[in-house]
Amino acid sequence: MLTALCRALAELFSPPLRRVVGLSLALAVLVFTFVWLGVAVLLDHTAIVGWRPLHWAIDLLGIVGVMLLSWLLFPAVVTMIMGLFLERVAAAVEARDYPGRGPPRRMAIREMAMTSLRLMLLTLALNLLALPIYVLVPGINVFVFFGLNGYLFGREYFEVVALRRLDGDAAKAMRRRFGGRVFLGGVIITGLFALPFVNLAAPVIATAFMVHLFEGLPRLAPSVAA
Repeated sequence: MLTALCRALAELFSPPLRRVVGLSLALAVLVFTFVWLGVAVLLDHTAIVGWRPLHWAIDLLGIVGVMLLSWLLFPAVVTMIMGLFLERVAAAVEARDYPGRGPPRRMAIREMAMTSLRLMLLTLALNLLALPIYVLVPGINVFVFFGLNGYLFGREYFEVVALRRLDGDAAKAMRRRFGGRVFLGGVIITGLFALPFVNLAAPVIATAFMVHLFEGLPRLAPSVAA
């Protein structure tokens, strides 16, 4: 698994993956800029109390809250933005490292978009539910964060990659059989998203990493291969 991660990190500097990173970063920055500006305008025009120092304190708490939520939700938002580009990342990695694999299954744009949307909504909902633990239970919050997001990211990134070679039922069966490795891969991906600056390219690294992880697993049976 460490080898797969190192190969994914090295491939981040290849031209196809660099282009995807640049485009996704531009879109992510644009989205969060509009969110931050909207919150700033809302706080500036909302006078909850008349006492100015208390009003400033409320504004500060609002800004800190928005920054915290932005950090927590960054993986889901960026992954959603990159949903249409993950196929391109996987194809670039396969072309470079697995040239003899043959053409993948044809995946509709709708299928890729729905997979990314499902990941974003599920990650958003579960992390919001876990927010009190993140804030109020130090120590345990780290395990909850990595356990919860490790499961989500391992499952979804594995299925995005596996569906290029297997049908839906076969991809799910393979994920269940190698659930431990998929979960550990998801924990590693969660760590990538939690690291400053590294998280800016985490979806690309995660996709390349999961391609290598998937290719290193034995298939369930010849009949399930595409």
